[in-house]
Order: sequence, then C-alpha cells, then structure tokens
Amino acid sequence: MLKKNGKLRICVNFNKLNVVIKKDPYPLPFIDEVINIVARHEVSAFLDGFSRYDQISIPPKNQYKTALITN
Repeated sequence: MLKKNGKLRICVNFNKLNVVIKKDPYPLPFIDEVINIVARHEVSAFLDGFSRYDQISIPPKNQYKTALITN
C-alpha cells in the first residue's frame, strides 16, 4: 500500500500473534480508577512507573509473606 507521498506503507496484521500470546492476568488499572480508590484511604503506596514495582521497604522478618509473579 502506498502513502499519499508515494512511499511504501507497511501494514502488519497482529491477529495470529495475539491468539498465541499469553494474556496478562493482572493488567495495570487506569489512573482514574487508582485515584478513586486511593482517595478513600488515609495511607497508600503508589506503583513506581519507572522501576515497575512498589518502592516500599519490607522488614526482613516479614519478607516471607510477600509474593510476586514474574516471568
């Protein structure tokens, strides 16, 4: 397919790829939902969008109580 300026337009169909990719069971919520939920609480922790995890220190005696889902 060509663009208006005559250059080639590349079109990629991801339908077959989307079928075989494992879906994320825990997608990140929309920011509006987060704000509405957090606004009702006195204390909250925010997800660090750069580091992709909560920046909360957990005492060593309580670390065994945490659980993570990773690749």
